[in-house]
Amino acid sequence: MTQAPAGATVVDRVFRAVRSALFGVALVSLLVNLLMLTGPVYMLQVYDRVLASGSVPTLLVISGFALLLYTVFGLLEGLRSRILSRIGQRIDAQLSGLAFAVSSRLPLRMGSGAARVRPVQDLDAVRTFMSGPGPAAIFDLPWMPVYFALLFLFHPLLGWLAVGGAALICILIGLNEATSRKPATDAARAASRRASVEEAGRRNAEALGAMAMDGPLMQRWERENETFLDVQRRAQDWSGFFATAIKTVRFLLQSAVLGLGAWLAILGEVTPGVVIAGSILTSRALAPVEQAVGHWRSFAAARLGRRRLREVFAQLAEPETPRLELPLPERSLAVEQLACGPAGVPRPVVQGVALELAAGDGLGIIGPSGSGKSTLARALVGLVPPLHGSVRLDGAELSQWAPARRGRIIGYLPQDVQLFDGTVAENIARFEPDAEAEAVIEAARMADIHDFVTGLPDGYNTLIGSEGMALSGGQQQRIALARALFRKPFLVVLDEPNSNLDSDGEAALTRAIREMRHAGCIVVVIAHRPSAIAAVDKVLCLRDGRMAAFGPKDEVLKRVVAPVPQAGVA
Repeated sequence: MTQAPAGATVVDRVFRAVRSALFGVALVSLLVNLLMLTGPVYMLQVYDRVLASGSVPTLLVISGFALLLYTVFGLLEGLRSRILSRIGQRIDAQLSGLAFAVSSRLPLRMGSGAARVRPVQDLDAVRTFMSGPGPAAIFDLPWMPVYFALLFLFHPLLGWLAVGGAALICILIGLNEATSRKPATDAARAASRRASVEEAGRRNAEALGAMAMDGPLMQRWERENETFLDVQRRAQDWSGFFATAIKTVRFLLQSAVLGLGAWLAILGEVTPGVVIAGSILTSRALAPVEQAVGHWRSFAAARLGRRRLREVFAQLAEPETPRLELPLPERSLAVEQLACGPAGVPRPVVQGVALELAAGDGLGIIGPSGSGKSTLARALVGLVPPLHGSVRLDGAELSQWAPARRGRIIGYLPQDVQLFDGTVAENIARFEPDAEAEAVIEAARMADIHDFVTGLPDGYNTLIGSEGMALSGGQQQRIALARALFRKPFLVVLDEPNSNLDSDGEAALTRAIREMRHAGCIVVVIAHRPSAIAAVDKVLCLRDGRMAAFGPKDEVLKRVVAPVPQAGVA
């Protein structure tokens, strides 16, 4: 028997865990619907007993009893609402961490396709529906036959009229589902594309302003927005049409029951109280249907969100099988016939890379633009899964370490420097809550930014990012370098670490690489400028994704770098 992927079953387990709470909602719904009979019974007593006898004490007694029952009904209705709210929050609390983690991994695994998948928003749709009145309407739907049975007890014609109206409403609901599913899906996709354009504008505000690109981007936004409004309008038109049709049928049916009841009362087959009670019962029987239709869009969004969560968790969630905790590596890095490609691209860009480095080695990776250097760097740190071959530390593949454990092994400085909203210390310490101050300061000293940081308004507690102090490109790069060196990980991969550095920064980078190598770490540097590889002892040259040369630095550079003619030499 094939076992379901761990990422898919976690969603099912969370919903199974709230099943007992949903049984509680069902029990409360039983009591609520029984208490909803208070109105019809009260009207029966008033019209058939009080008005016939003219007894004021009887009116007071049954009115007091009705008041008590309605009070209990209100308390139970409020309790049901609170339970559903807690269920939605519990689902969110148990899945939000995984949704965020998977959302963070999506660009690494799916590339540009990640913009269409938003696990956090899908979870929001599930929580919103589960916390709202939609589930209560669904729990009330099974009570429709009970109300119809009571109408049949009043008179068969009243029962058949109500059943016919309910059947017509059910047909309208089925048509609503069949016609609105595709427009709703198209609207969700269009909304995602529109949000991507907005995010691109916010992310590239400087380029837009400097090169007057905001006009063309605005035209693109308007095209996407027009498409979104068009598909949303179609979805809302269908949904609104059926909601209006169902409401109209319900009102017509309620009036029809009154008219039919009045005719039966004239014939002496029912009492006046039955006429009013039958109208109330019909309205109550069909009210959950109307509520369900009113919340159909949120129900459809929650259903789609749950399905997408199961799919994306199955693809990207880490397996839940317990891992044997391996010791931290301290001897070697081996790359065995590695083939890999960028995120979301099944075709390999880098092929046939094979090398071995020992503790304390420094490797510079050079080559023309587009040769696969950054892709290889991402594969070395586990961001890009190998399409063929493997990356091993002390003989064990990277996947054998749990992600949290892998963070103690690897230091990585990406080409596109990424810092987070928070303090300087938090960014250097990788937001570890229990990071030692000594380790943070040591990393800052290796990156030669300790004096710079202590000169900030609040030192290491200075806020940076969108909510704090703005930093230059070079300052951001050196803080990111300190983060990569934090706690001296065994493997440090630096992708163009001197792209924003001045001469002092480059000198500090060289010292840091030497210090890390002296501590027994392996340092890999992706470089375009020769100064970045001053402190390494080996060089790998890539051309068209393949190894053109690998070996001691001086030997490789002599082979792959063309000599530069000196001034005055013919």
